[in-house]
Amino acid sequence: MTKESAPKLYPLEEAIKAQKALRTAAGLGPEMFPVQAFVGMISDEIESLRKAGKSDEQIAALVTQNSSIQINAEQIQQNYASPEERHQKHG
Repeated sequence: MTKESAPKLYPLEEAIKAQKALRTAAGLGPEMFPVQAFVGMISDEIESLRKAGKSDEQIAALVTQNSSIQINAEQIQQNYASPEERHQKHG
């Protein structure tokens, strides 16, 4: 009996490096996201931080202090994707 191998997992940073190289090779500029899409992408982290007692103001500060992304608590509140929204089956 052969053991089924687990799917290979990659860290986000490596996926971003690969995507950047592919976009550069294809002559494409950086991929841009509106605030709604960005907040949707980080909603898992927002949920975890909220559960840990962080306010949306503190979460927004973490984003702006550690990136060039300017976001505020109101934008987080308006665009946060609930677990149900994040884990919907598409298709």
